[in-house]
Amino acid sequence: MQLTGIHHLTAVTADARANHAFYTRTLGMRLVKKTVNQDDVSAYHLFYADAEASPGTDLTFFDWRVGPERRGTNAVIRTLLRVSGRETLDWWAERLTAHGVAHDGVVERDGRLTLDFEDPEGQRLALVDDGGQGEAHPWDRSPVPAERQIRGLGPIIMSVPALEMTELVLTRVMEMRKVRDYTLAGSTVHVFEMGAGGAGAELHVAVEPHLPQARQGAGAVHHVAFRTPDETEYAAWNERLRQLRVPSSGPVDRFYFRSLYFREPNGILFEIATDGPGFAQDEPAAALGETLALPPFLEPRRVQIEAGLVPLPTA
Repeated sequence: MQLTGIHHLTAVTADARANHAFYTRTLGMRLVKKTVNQDDVSAYHLFYADAEASPGTDLTFFDWRVGPERRGTNAVIRTLLRVSGRETLDWWAERLTAHGVAHDGVVERDGRLTLDFEDPEGQRLALVDDGGQGEAHPWDRSPVPAERQIRGLGPIIMSVPALEMTELVLTRVMEMRKVRDYTLAGSTVHVFEMGAGGAGAELHVAVEPHLPQARQGAGAVHHVAFRTPDETEYAAWNERLRQLRVPSSGPVDRFYFRSLYFREPNGILFEIATDGPGFAQDEPAAALGETLALPPFLEPRRVQIEAGLVPLPTA
């Protein structure tokens, strides 16, 4: 029983319209599901991904009217988005500049070429060369050429003040492997991998005891989710957490996937999520994200829910 990689990452925006414009028009990702936070239906839950809404490609946002985050430790501090090749990173550096997005230029970090930048709300992102490993599913309606499009998520970088208890959970509970270290802005970053490894199956942990504790807000990451392939292994993870006495949400049916939530020792929220059933359960694959999708248990409240949401473009 092993986690196979990053499933999705969920962050916070205070401006759904501007968020939609940036991720679909500037970054060229596909909006594959326009739904609501199932625990707070006054807020959108927007999912951006590749053309097929593949697990491991979803960057998602809760739309909450909040102030900006306070940066610090005990938080996810950068989300990497995979692309292929140095030429692609150079192309992106030019595109970001043309769109008025500041960036740090292409550098090598942890043996991979990387381009750091932020979205308009300060969400810390980076494009990373994954060497073209694995499948890619470009979106034919993207403003970004197919060969330059974002291929998926990972690695994810998080910050903690001390490593020991987090490492214990990652290796003993979640069965990740610690594989190497590197230095980032003067701090040591420890790399843990899952499954077959590779950029889409890594969690990077920076140890930063000198920083204050982060406070969530717009531009922050809410949680990171890890992939498990099916319901059988999902049930086994639930049982494993129970046996190890790790407090968790217990099984949660999100309709598009099954979820299991718990916090690592520094308070960062983790989720284990199944690869399926997928986003095409309630709308055609060719029309994903074009209308407000609600899971069956929220459908009777559609009129009330729609009235509380800001309209978004259909593409």
